[in-house]
Amino acid sequence: MSTVAAISTPNAVGGIAVIRISGEDAFAVSDRVFKAYSGKKVSEMEGYTCAYGEVSEKGEKLDDVVLTVFRAPKSYTGEDVAEISCHGGLFITRQILRLVLASGAELAEPGEFTKRAFLNGKMSLTQAEAVMDVISSTGKNELKFAVALKDGAMFRRITSVREKLVKILGDLAAWADYPEEEDIPFVEPDKLEADLVDIRSDLMKLSATYDYGKIIREGINTVIVGRPNVGKSTLMNCLSGYERSIVTNIAGTTRDVVEEYVKIGELTIRLSDTAGIRNTDDQIEQRGVEIAYGKIKEADLILAVFDSSEHLSDDDRKIIDSLKERNAIALLNKSDKERVADIEYLREHFKYVIEISAKTSGGIEGLEEVLEKMFINEEIDSNDGIIANERQKMCLEMSLDSVNEALAALGAGESLDAVTVVIDEALAALLKLTGEKVTDSVVDEVFSRFCVGK
Repeated sequence: MSTVAAISTPNAVGGIAVIRISGEDAFAVSDRVFKAYSGKKVSEMEGYTCAYGEVSEKGEKLDDVVLTVFRAPKSYTGEDVAEISCHGGLFITRQILRLVLASGAELAEPGEFTKRAFLNGKMSLTQAEAVMDVISSTGKNELKFAVALKDGAMFRRITSVREKLVKILGDLAAWADYPEEEDIPFVEPDKLEADLVDIRSDLMKLSATYDYGKIIREGINTVIVGRPNVGKSTLMNCLSGYERSIVTNIAGTTRDVVEEYVKIGELTIRLSDTAGIRNTDDQIEQRGVEIAYGKIKEADLILAVFDSSEHLSDDDRKIIDSLKERNAIALLNKSDKERVADIEYLREHFKYVIEISAKTSGGIEGLEEVLEKMFINEEIDSNDGIIANERQKMCLEMSLDSVNEALAALGAGESLDAVTVVIDEALAALLKLTGEKVTDSVVDEVFSRFCVGK
């Protein structure tokens, strides 16, 4: 592979910036741009050592830098790697990168360093995908699961299932090739069925982690609903920490959906403020109400807001009826005023009813506690691994479908040769999940979502 380089630190001013160079000519390229004050060449340096020197262009010094050497295969990419740490100005960093590129390196594509780590056997595909999850983590819980995935939690769990399938296929192949050999036992259909049921159970348990993994990774898709003027936009602004939605005393101010990512405790919430739900002749407002109901259908969580200082209206009761059997929390807003609303009626229809004041942020800590009860699953251990994205989920479902097909074939009395074919398909799906048997197009798609420099 060619030698590539990129800026591996954020595109912003900082104390230092790092330009990473990786490939078989990494040290030769580095020698062309870097001069150690000790006089030692980069190509002569040992792995895991640093040198202080300067980067110069046509005899003109650009910056004092520190260059670090990582020799193959003990580097992030598995290749020879040199990293230049310079002052963190945008202009100087780009100047040094341009010089490195002019000296024989090519500009790295998005995720190319991690892609090379995968191709060179430094990590599985699931571990590589977790690298971006670590980078994008916004909370302790999210980071904990991302780090566990990067350290191979998912890979180990899939490997355990894969080994069971390999053993079954080995037994079937041996018996099929040497049916007359006394040392090779006959494959008992009942034992084979029991083993496949065990594998199916493993796959189903892993599949059950997907929804939780999606919440951790992408946040809880949450919609704020309620009739006009109950304080939905005030709540949106309260949770966002700034004025995200327009707040007035005029009913129907919010006509469209306003969206924002917010942190509540350790949870990330994808929050949507919708138009007030009521009967109206205003066509634009009617459209806003339709969109609000559409958002309710898509949501993982609904925050239903009611005005504590007013009696529940027909519009309120209509909203309550629409949320039956949904994951919803009733927020009785304006707790800073005298309560008039029928709180007992709400408690009959919602598992959780919380009194808050969006205007003063009163009671928001109660919302945080309830959200943690609802969405932080202490039974799922990060060290066991979780399904982290749609690609992994699709591969897992393909494997599970094949195992079910194998069980059905056994139950129907089909030949063991036919059963072997679908078990092999189950194994292939798992190998695709881990990246051990995957097409170039899938690899390119995975790493295209990475940032340049990682």
